[in-house]
Amino acid sequence: MSAFKIPYGRQHITSEDIEAVVQTLQSDFLTQGPRIAEFEQNFAQYVGADYAVAVSNGTAALHLSLLAMGIQKGDNIITTPITFAATANAARYLGANVFFADIDPDTYVISIDAIQQLIAKHPKGFFKAILPVDFAGYPVNTEELRNIADANNIFILEDACHAPGAYFIDSNNDKQKAGNGKYAHTTAFSFHPVKHIAAGEGGMITTNDEEIYQKLLALRTHGISKNNMKYAVLDQEKQGAWYYEMHDLGYNYRITDIQAALGNSQLKKAEIGLQRRQEIARNYRAAFNDLPIKMQLDNEKHFNAHHLFVIEVGQRKALYEYLHQNGIYAQIHYIPVHLLDYYRQFGWKKGDFPNAETYYEKTISLPMFPSLTDAEQNFVIEKVKSFFKKNI
Repeated sequence: MSAFKIPYGRQHITSEDIEAVVQTLQSDFLTQGPRIAEFEQNFAQYVGADYAVAVSNGTAALHLSLLAMGIQKGDNIITTPITFAATANAARYLGANVFFADIDPDTYVISIDAIQQLIAKHPKGFFKAILPVDFAGYPVNTEELRNIADANNIFILEDACHAPGAYFIDSNNDKQKAGNGKYAHTTAFSFHPVKHIAAGEGGMITTNDEEIYQKLLALRTHGISKNNMKYAVLDQEKQGAWYYEMHDLGYNYRITDIQAALGNSQLKKAEIGLQRRQEIARNYRAAFNDLPIKMQLDNEKHFNAHHLFVIEVGQRKALYEYLHQNGIYAQIHYIPVHLLDYYRQFGWKKGDFPNAETYYEKTISLPMFPSLTDAEQNFVIEKVKSFFKKNI
């Protein structure tokens, strides 16, 4: 029996995190209080965006972003088949039609060329939004995507749930951090426990568009607002501080002060976590360099935040089972969305996106999280090497 039990991802909660939550539990506000605004301000500053809106989870961030952009029933959006189902599902919640574009076989993110080809097959105005995913932490070049989007009047919603801290170098040789709002109209983040910043659950939307920002604030709270009043139910002199209006049908997508306190505490350690993820990735790359393993492209113009460390191998199922037998709980990310039963009803089938399907047949995610010890990673490396020694 293995001396280790190593998951593919794991939260790291410190005494400072616990103290931050305890202080909130002892305060006057457990929700709708000051910790939320504090978290939003600090997160906006971290990614370099003008505005940030905290919500209940990453899926809510995707859903509200599309709603604020005006996406509605019958509209058409583009996304990648290699993502968690939530990316595409957010569009379906609004009755929008989901189209997929294949991935780049080396970066595993949506192919810009495939997007261009898809758009060219349809009349101008057919597509309303593109949802690129910074898969495993590798940032999509949203500058290139924005050029395409602007030429076709398309919104960009960047799914950066894997990628806080990731960036790419643009054509001006400037660092463009995921979520900074320069090229994507909105960006969605997640604070699920295995993500970079753990808040139990929770999400964040960043944007530089004030109109979208104001819509998001109202939509996360049932569409109710005390600003921009349109109707005087009573004379102004008779209205009190209680008065509010509901302009749109929104949702209860609020985050709590408890979650925000934890997220804010975790955010303070985000850069340290990123540095450790880079170190772990370098160790894997050096160890597997001579093995029949394909790894995600290491591109000097793209800083990978490494939510995941994904590899491609020829005997994926056998390696997966071997690692699990040795207490290494590797995972598979993801079954292509177009092959899920729900999406097959729209006509998608095997063979539609060869790069995505080839990737899925070979991929496996190895343990990747900041608290992974050197001893644990060395054990993972040893077991991967021993598998290939037995099977080559």
